[in-house]
Amino acid sequence: MATISTVTTNFHRPKPPLQPNTQSLLKKRQAFSLKSKPCNNVHYNLSSSQTTFICSATRRTSNAASDVPVTEMDDNVRKVTQFLLWAAEGVYIAWLFLLPNAPGDPFWAISSETIDSLIGLSLNFFFVLPLMNSVGIRLMDAPVLHPMSEGFFNFVLGWTFMFAPLLFTDRKRDGYKGSLDVLWGFQMFLTNTFLIPYMAIRLNKPDTDSTPRKASQLESVMVNYASVVGVVGGAVCLISVLWALYGRSDGNFGDLAERWEFFASSVGSERFVYAFLWDICIYIVFQPWLIGQNLQNVEKMKVNLVKYMRFVPVFGLVAYLLCLDVDEDV
Repeated sequence: MATISTVTTNFHRPKPPLQPNTQSLLKKRQAFSLKSKPCNNVHYNLSSSQTTFICSATRRTSNAASDVPVTEMDDNVRKVTQFLLWAAEGVYIAWLFLLPNAPGDPFWAISSETIDSLIGLSLNFFFVLPLMNSVGIRLMDAPVLHPMSEGFFNFVLGWTFMFAPLLFTDRKRDGYKGSLDVLWGFQMFLTNTFLIPYMAIRLNKPDTDSTPRKASQLESVMVNYASVVGVVGGAVCLISVLWALYGRSDGNFGDLAERWEFFASSVGSERFVYAFLWDICIYIVFQPWLIGQNLQNVEKMKVNLVKYMRFVPVFGLVAYLLCLDVDEDV
């Protein structure tokens, strides 16, 4: 009897090569990237079923400037600006009032001739008396002074006159706790030394508990009639220049060259003339500064005009006053 034996052969299929898990690798790759160079070198060890990563990762460098809050940087700029303004005020008082080194006599040694000149210039304020005398109205005879001195004196006063509505509409005026009426009065009729402290004090941090100041009568008039103030002040400045160059032509004050020579001599010998020259330089800086921070007070259709005109001495302030939106400020 034949025996049939069955031989069973077990065929073992070879295991397919290991395929990396793409999604898992992407996650691991992202975890090791650290926002730096990507991991380009990835090796697979098939025998140990492990994946070896070789990454050239570098630590992200921190930007010190970006870590500083904007408000903190602004506060530092504010403090530095205030320091510079107070330093300028100290230099202004020491150099123009106290020290004998500047041209002319200091305040504590002012001569009688300088006092007489200041009184005469004050009587010719805005050329009221000279113009009245020129048309035959002689309530009082105008003092006869050099037209260059009269023109320069009234030019500074005309410019100062127009600063009143600008100060009264300053959006940071509440930082100054004193009276703006008194401040501008001192600036107008005494000296410009009071404007520099205002520019420093207005930079103080706003007091959230303070109530808005009530508008005074002077403030209401100056703001409501800002356009009139601009026309009058601008006209005075223009007349002052013409008066300095051509005024009192029958008074033997010389031609343009001689008048300019007199003015240069006055700057080098008269303290108040020298101080007025400083005031003009201060106005050239403060006018665009104040107007630029108060462009929201200007009529919307004229903001761009005032924005660029503010850098022009005198006329930039005239433009601000003529374009002031009174309904928004009072």
